[in-house]
Amino acid sequence: MTTTGARPPAWDALEAALRQQRPVRLTYHGRQRTVCPHALGWKNDKAMLLAYQSAAQAHAGALPPGPRQGWRNLFVDDICDVTLAGPAAAWETADNYNASHPFNAIDQLSIAIT
Repeated sequence: MTTTGARPPAWDALEAALRQQRPVRLTYHGRQRTVCPHALGWKNDKAMLLAYQSAAQAHAGALPPGPRQGWRNLFVDDICDVTLAGPAAAWETADNYNASHPFNAIDQLSIAIT
């Protein structure tokens, strides 16, 4: 795992998508996901992404119901194949997002949607 300061390979693509508020398609633990990056930083010295998952496979099957249930904390080291989602993919979020305290996903915030 990458420690604080050393950015994993997927970081730059995720940061660019976050700054542009563009959804991305990625692979995480062998599953395809479409997510909207909201925050990047460090949790216990590991690079972490807070994202809102809008489509694709959830770990246990279908995504949970309700817009507040789409949040995912992903270790950036475990993310690969990051590409911008197509133009039809809409940016998504939920009303329980707080940029100054992105849940408990990140101890040391580097960048976040405000």
